[in-house]
Amino acid sequence: MVAFYKVTCPVCQIAAPKISRLAEAYPGHVVAVGQDPTAELEVFSADYDFSVQSTPDLAPYPVSAAYGVEVVPTLFLVGEDDTVADAVQSWDREGINRISTELAELIGAESVVISSPSDGLPAFRPG
Repeated sequence: MVAFYKVTCPVCQIAAPKISRLAEAYPGHVVAVGQDPTAELEVFSADYDFSVQSTPDLAPYPVSAAYGVEVVPTLFLVGEDDTVADAVQSWDREGINRISTELAELIGAESVVISSPSDGLPAFRPG
């Protein structure tokens, strides 16, 4: 799974701990692409409990463009054949739980619920 984000995006900030939860649930299967310099990505990681390995994608954002990113955060589930199997844009509780289930099936792991109403986050918030 590849997660795209920008450090100044408020929706990315609320989604960060849940994306980290995905990475913890499926070690070695979640990477992040931040649309900011490395130093800013490191501050974001510390400030927002973001423990996902991140790579910078600086303007004109060639990696984001290659994936067709229109809004951040966006999560892409990449299948074994390197094609995008699913995508979730913005903060979307149903979407992040769906992609968690799909990733678990893809790698043969037990599915983990990433977000529930009890965590205090909205069901959806546009990025």
